[in-house]
Amino acid sequence: MIDSFLQATGFKKCASNHGLYVKTNDYGDLLILCLYVDDMIFIGSSLKMVGDFKHIMMKEFEMTDLDLMFYFLGIEVIQGDDGIFIHQRKFAAEFLKKFKKEDSNPVKTPIETEIKLTKEADGRTLDATYFKEIVGSLRYLMCTKPDICYVVGLVSRYMESPRQVHLQYVKRIMRYIKGTTIFCLFYSSYKKIKIIGYSDSDWGGDSDERKSASDNCFMIGKTVCLWSSKKQSIVALSTCENEYVAAATSVCQSVWLSNIMTQIGFNLDVPIKNCIDNVSAINPAKNLVFHQRGKHIDIRYHFLRDQVGKNMIKLEYFRSEDQIADILTKPLKIDVFIKLRDLLGMKVIDVIPIAT
Repeated sequence: MIDSFLQATGFKKCASNHGLYVKTNDYGDLLILCLYVDDMIFIGSSLKMVGDFKHIMMKEFEMTDLDLMFYFLGIEVIQGDDGIFIHQRKFAAEFLKKFKKEDSNPVKTPIETEIKLTKEADGRTLDATYFKEIVGSLRYLMCTKPDICYVVGLVSRYMESPRQVHLQYVKRIMRYIKGTTIFCLFYSSYKKIKIIGYSDSDWGGDSDERKSASDNCFMIGKTVCLWSSKKQSIVALSTCENEYVAAATSVCQSVWLSNIMTQIGFNLDVPIKNCIDNVSAINPAKNLVFHQRGKHIDIRYHFLRDQVGKNMIKLEYFRSEDQIADILTKPLKIDVFIKLRDLLGMKVIDVIPIAT
């Protein structure tokens, strides 16, 4: 019903995300609306458009106007002249209290550098429901904490039959969260938006199936806006192959993100730069001479080569030391972890009001 009403009043549904709507007027003013079930947030470049929209919505539906957004689906927002902070301090505090970890000793990283988890790890089997409840909460915290993306994805693989050792690593993540609730993602105000992607992978990082992971993140300005760490569906035969597959996954995200940005009225510079720290994975995408080395790779991953050929994507070599996606790929030493966390755009602010 609300979908039909929005489109009847001049909104266009975003083809890349069906919960996103855009409306423009004759003067070029823009109104962007995000719909989630019966909750919505919207932003506009014209106060008149915003006021008119509120009026017609409250006339048609029983709605509550909460004014300037400060809390939405567990995510807290602080808006200022310089930009926007988002965080989940209230959710994190409730989560730690629920599982009796509010007084735990903080640690500086969410995972130790030497770790090899398996399904058949030593230790007694745990209640899967209890383990899933903890991990599910951790997964929701990833909405504003990309620094725990890798380790939460790792422990998520053992939700069906968790063991005591798996719970120990989950408890360490909770201790890390205890010490980092004051961290936020800060999005500065920019007149021109530029998106840069980073992709990386671990070769055979899964000890059970020997599959690698595809990890990528995308920056708007100096802050990460999209991140992912996901196990690949194939077994890679080389580091070149697993990096190539990871890059292909990243390019799919690049296309999706650029489509959304274009559909809501932003003009992006093309090609979009994707940074990779493996030259041997870049070469097959640029030069068909290298085709012999990748004939066995599934054809769907050669979407990467197609996008590079159309000049929609530009692959660039990036040093491993500065590869931001590395934080989504593997356990890191404290100094490297902190450096990459800072590069993600995670900042500390002294006073964060907790939503009530």
